[in-house]
Amino acid sequence: MEEREKYLPIGSVVLLEGDTKKLMITGFCTSTSDDEEKEYDYSGCAYPEGLISLDEIYLFDHNQIKEISFIGYESEEEKEFKTILKETLLEENSLTNTDNETIN
Repeated sequence: MEEREKYLPIGSVVLLEGDTKKLMITGFCTSTSDDEEKEYDYSGCAYPEGLISLDEIYLFDHNQIKEISFIGYESEEEKEFKTILKETLLEENSLTNTDNETIN
């Protein structure tokens, strides 16, 4: 896989390890109602079909990406969003780590 930092732009097309169907990234930091504790790096849909049904939303993590076929649109707005996203996640992680240290 081409080395890219985490959180590829919306519209990026990727192939996951052990899969043959490409996915297009449609969102970030998604969890399921079954396991709200687990947060996936990305949500996506089948490529080139797109989102046909809400039952066909794929959730996956950055480390599962085997190949990047296309990098989505990158703009200043997207870069600013990604910066805010990473800062927010760092804050959440530090709060979680603090909470865990207090419990232990």
